[in-house]
Amino acid sequence: MNVHKGFDMVLVGVGGQGIVMLSNAIGNACVEAGKKAITGELHGLSQRSGSIYIHMRISGDSISPLIPYGQADAIVALEAMEALRYIEYLKDEGVIIMNSRLIHPPIEVAGLSREKRSDFITLDAILDKLKTVTPNIASIDALGLANEAGDPRTENSVFIGALSALANFPLTREQMEKGLMKVVPEKAMDQNLKALQVGQKVAYDSLCQLLECRAP
Repeated sequence: MNVHKGFDMVLVGVGGQGIVMLSNAIGNACVEAGKKAITGELHGLSQRSGSIYIHMRISGDSISPLIPYGQADAIVALEAMEALRYIEYLKDEGVIIMNSRLIHPPIEVAGLSREKRSDFITLDAILDKLKTVTPNIASIDALGLANEAGDPRTENSVFIGALSALANFPLTREQMEKGLMKVVPEKAMDQNLKALQVGQKVAYDSLCQLLECRAP
């Protein structure tokens, strides 16, 4: 039996949100910290609006980059519907850190327009379904926080900060900052680091009421 004893997470989102950059930043943080990390990703033709997921396994003794169903410690969702799409990977009582923003697929929008309906899925409906799997959910207005940091394109860096607050996440905020600095252009560094900081703060204000977190 393969006993992983590391931290498994699935990063999900849609094309254009910078999910690959997010995984690269975390991977670089692992290098800085001397920790093993393996990833498996699927993005293919999903450059814009298509579903993207990345499996990431940090430390432990895993050989395969793919996380079995029901074994992920966390799902990090840059788009709310994608959290629901990949919920089967999360273990019982696992953690979901998700964006409150919904990006409806073009095919859904087109269909509703043709049929003159307006019954888009809502954030509340998504949260109700996710809560049947785990109570440990942080819904974050990442776009609002990115704007607060000075650049809406720093939305993904908000999640780096939120992750670093968790006590069982194997990388500290300082290590995550170093990983982020290796993938962000120098001219955007200040905004991305601020986004990381506000992401960590919002985790303390929400998720850390439910789970053990590192000291601020």
